[in-house]
Amino acid sequence: MAERVQQPPAKRLCCRPGYNPACRQGQRAGGVLCGGGGGGSGSAAGQSGKTHNPESLLDIAARRVAEKWPFQRVEERFERIPEPVQRRIVYWSFPRSEKEICMYSSFNAGAEESGSSGDNNDETQLPFLRGVTLLEGGWVDNVLQVGFHLSGTVTDPATPSSPELVCSVSVSFDRCKITAVTCTCGNKDIFYCAHVVALSLYRVRKPEQVKLHLPISETLFQMSRDQLQKFVQYLISVHHTEVLPTAQKLADEILSQNSEINQVHGAPDPTAGASVDDENCWHLDEEQVQEQVKLFLSQGGYHGSGKQLNLLFSKVREMLKMRDSNGARMLTLITEQFMADPRLALWRQQGTTMTDKYRQLWDELGALWMCIVLNPHCKAEQKSSWLRQLRRWNSVDVCPWEDGNHGNELPNLTHSLPQGAHGNQEMRPHRTVFTRAIEACDLHWQDRHLQHIIASDLYANYCYHDNQEGSLFDARGWPLWHGERNIKEEQVAPMDVGVNFVFLSRVVLEHVPTACARVDALRSHGYPREALRLAIAVVNTLRRQQQRQLEHFRRHKKELLHKGHTSITNMEGWVGHPLDPIGTLFSTLTESGRAGEEGSNICLDLSATREDQNVKRLPPSCLFADCSSVVTRADLQRMPVQRLLGDGESYVALAVETALMGLGQQRVMPDGLYAQEKVCRNEEQLLAKLQEVELDDSLVKIFRKEAVFLLEAGPYSGLGEIVHRESVPMHTFARYLFTSLLPHDAELAYKIALRAMRLPVLESTASSGDLSRPHHIVSVVPNRYPRWFTLSHIESQQCELASTMLTAAKGDSRRLETVLESIQKNIHSSSHIFKLAQDAFKIATLMDSLPDITLLKVALELGLQVMRITLSTLNWRRREMVRWLVTCATEVGVYALDSIMQSWFTLFTPTEATSIVATTVMSNSTIVRLHLDCHQQENLASSARTLALQCAMKDPQNCALSALTLCEKDHIAFETAYQIVLDAAATGMSYTQLFTIARYMEHRGYPMRAYKLATLAMAHLNLSYNQDTHPAINDVLWACALSHSLGKNELAAVIPLVVKSVKCATVLSDILRRCTLTTPGMVSALHSRRNSGKLMSLDKAPLRQLLDATIGAYINTTHSRLTHISPRHYSEFIEFLGKARETFMMAHDGHIQFTQFIDNLKQIYKGKKKLMMLVRERFG
Repeated sequence: MAERVQQPPAKRLCCRPGYNPACRQGQRAGGVLCGGGGGGSGSAAGQSGKTHNPESLLDIAARRVAEKWPFQRVEERFERIPEPVQRRIVYWSFPRSEKEICMYSSFNAGAEESGSSGDNNDETQLPFLRGVTLLEGGWVDNVLQVGFHLSGTVTDPATPSSPELVCSVSVSFDRCKITAVTCTCGNKDIFYCAHVVALSLYRVRKPEQVKLHLPISETLFQMSRDQLQKFVQYLISVHHTEVLPTAQKLADEILSQNSEINQVHGAPDPTAGASVDDENCWHLDEEQVQEQVKLFLSQGGYHGSGKQLNLLFSKVREMLKMRDSNGARMLTLITEQFMADPRLALWRQQGTTMTDKYRQLWDELGALWMCIVLNPHCKAEQKSSWLRQLRRWNSVDVCPWEDGNHGNELPNLTHSLPQGAHGNQEMRPHRTVFTRAIEACDLHWQDRHLQHIIASDLYANYCYHDNQEGSLFDARGWPLWHGERNIKEEQVAPMDVGVNFVFLSRVVLEHVPTACARVDALRSHGYPREALRLAIAVVNTLRRQQQRQLEHFRRHKKELLHKGHTSITNMEGWVGHPLDPIGTLFSTLTESGRAGEEGSNICLDLSATREDQNVKRLPPSCLFADCSSVVTRADLQRMPVQRLLGDGESYVALAVETALMGLGQQRVMPDGLYAQEKVCRNEEQLLAKLQEVELDDSLVKIFRKEAVFLLEAGPYSGLGEIVHRESVPMHTFARYLFTSLLPHDAELAYKIALRAMRLPVLESTASSGDLSRPHHIVSVVPNRYPRWFTLSHIESQQCELASTMLTAAKGDSRRLETVLESIQKNIHSSSHIFKLAQDAFKIATLMDSLPDITLLKVALELGLQVMRITLSTLNWRRREMVRWLVTCATEVGVYALDSIMQSWFTLFTPTEATSIVATTVMSNSTIVRLHLDCHQQENLASSARTLALQCAMKDPQNCALSALTLCEKDHIAFETAYQIVLDAAATGMSYTQLFTIARYMEHRGYPMRAYKLATLAMAHLNLSYNQDTHPAINDVLWACALSHSLGKNELAAVIPLVVKSVKCATVLSDILRRCTLTTPGMVSALHSRRNSGKLMSLDKAPLRQLLDATIGAYINTTHSRLTHISPRHYSEFIEFLGKARETFMMAHDGHIQFTQFIDNLKQIYKGKKKLMMLVRERFG
């Protein structure tokens, strides 16, 4: 709290116009201790002895007056108030509870969170705890109470890092609330500093040690003129440096007849308490609240600002629970800063969405305003003021929308069912985070039935047998809550979405989230017992509605199943709803067991008039004249307190049942990324709460009952036989149900899980009569945009559900087969199926047990499905999947390996089949792992060779080399593979592939076959004049060397191919030199050929042809380079000519040819003077 050193201005003027001077005699101007004086027996708070005397009537009356009446009203009501009475009123006006002081001096009244700055997580640094430490350490001194003003000094003891600090503290109070604080410590914060806390607690804990005086105006009034003059002069003398200028100014104004100060009757007194017009609320530093919120928002989620803002929201809820009017005031200040956040306009301009954490803060803001406007005791003018504020914020362009993406096109929240989709959606306004609060301003608490529900645990009607849709009681006579609207005969307009299933109703029900918002409002405003009663009524209503839905579906089941498609009956689901109705009911019911909750014994009066006060005193059933069976007061006294619970029921059981109903509701997937993520997040939060509940026999019965309903409830259940294509999947919820029910009812658990496996949004359209595959559903609404943003998360949850079932079904072949069929039918993501296959493989091959062959087969089947799915699509994990499948097939057995090789064309590409599958199958590790005998090895190798040849025929470019490698040990297969290569060489294979196979052939000892393949490769090659770094150059040199080594005839045959394919002069010259260095036919002896042993002549074929081609290549390359040559390449060009001269000189007339060549260059390119000068210098 920003404690200001200057005193706040006085709130009212004090005087005694009809005062009789005679009364002055006998009255004291001095003070007495707070606990003493005045005809009373003393304060109950000030008594510390073991004996307790009854309070005096004076104390009782003074305490009541001090709580409710401003002191000005007391003065106006009575012309003269005896001093003892004044003292007791002043005494009782100070707060008597430490709870509020703690609330205003720490983020949480439990001192669980960190301090307001968020920088120090040490709980001892909370202002409240520090204040307690200062008080208990005796650091509070000079405590003085003058009227409604408390002052004192609080000393901060010295520490190694700071000196001792003495702070002057003053506190103003009124009607048991601290209304103003000041402290000289200079700390600026939202909450009271430790010094204010220490002084306040001193007054609460030690009232008998505080000297109490009447308001200063009363003391001054008792003085004579001389006493007053002496008082003023002494005051000025003591504080002349501070007050002398002010004193002189006031004296001048008083002496002036026409001054403003003389026009006002009386004078201000800061110790006289509040005036009639002052608002009675605790001191809240609005400026600091705004500054802190602005600071937290400016940090953009860093430094724990999001946590601090959530703590502020928690503080608002704490204030509401204490029924403190500052709750709404503080929320208004927070909202103003949120609306002023500059990032809102920036995000709107850029078309980007706000961060998820920031979006959640806005959701909490909207929910808090919902609680504020549903305050059961707020006045009409208050609600009107809030409504104006909300509408003003709602009209701002940057106000965030409720769904986080675009306008929500749902009807008003007080409607139970959606309007027809045929309305003009474009004309519907966008729903902002404040829309629901604005709509809630139309709600009230004056419904008599609602008042009776809230007022008593014993409200029931056992003779009420009306079975209509809007019945006020269920079959047991317990109250239901449908809403505050009048019952009327009407049919709800069906949704225009290809209407196939229409829900008929006889009453317009209150929206379930709205009814739950009432429960949350009661909890938030400190009425937990009333909230519990209404929550039970809402849950009973949901139970009755659930039963009616089941009955209705059973009547129309035949027709619905014949059509094979359905419509959504809940366009706005309860899970993921902005008001979190299921979470509210669950929390209300589970928290009800907390003993001694503050305010639980306070009766809430919601009646419209004061004449209806008997609702609180008489059994509500007595108020119904048409009830012939009225419960007597004696009967009421014999009834248990937990009246509205059935036999064996508990609040926890009711909470669990409610959560299961909400989670199992069929609901449409909302639009927008944030709304869809919120559905997932809310579902996970509810399931986390359920998992904290330990299941007993009674809860297992509830699980069974709800599971059966979900399976049989048709369009009302997300686990019904047929669901809408756009409905929210049930995978996460079903996994929880499966694990919970499995130990108790495995058959039901598997039914639930298998039913939930479907994902209709990914299914293709099937004929409406195809009920054998109920996952194929005709969508009755067109595909919506934007799409399902959380689809990847949903598919992962589907995968988790399947994995859970696989794990549980280990050892049960029948269940494994059923789960496998469900996976193959419902899961469409190859990566998730692959994960399931891997999971099944791991579970089946655990180290501590023998392999489960059935589960291994399941893993293999899933792996085969992955292979089929990804065969024609790109998948970066494909090679990993293929390797894993071979490993899995190896674990299953040799027949599995043989099977995948026999059907390889449906599973693998030819490259995968040869390079991975066949290679792995024929490896030594596989043979050792399978413990194969020679016959089995040969059969497996034969299958692998057959596969390799088939792949080579289908894709010779990529599989020929692998096929040759795999067929090496079988002569016939090897010859077949070689022939496949020769057949494909002329058409489909590239020179690179042919060169590779040719080198392989040479390596395996087949040089003539290598030569044949090299010549075929050469026919496909084309090297231009400037490709002197081409990767195929090494292959060309190798081919020429191979031909040279085989003999003159082979070399003569290959040189024309080289001349035709290679135009690069440097490559040709390299080949030429190599051919002249050694004699041909080094390996001719292998082929029984004669070798002359002489070097080949350059003047004869075939080298003459190669020499001419090389010289021609140099000439052409020279002209090409000179066309676009630059000076920086001159030196390089001269070196190139030098290499050309060496080649020219290999001819018998090479010198003449080169000279002519140089002369031609000089003549043609004489314009390049510098270059030609370099040519002359080098070559003449």
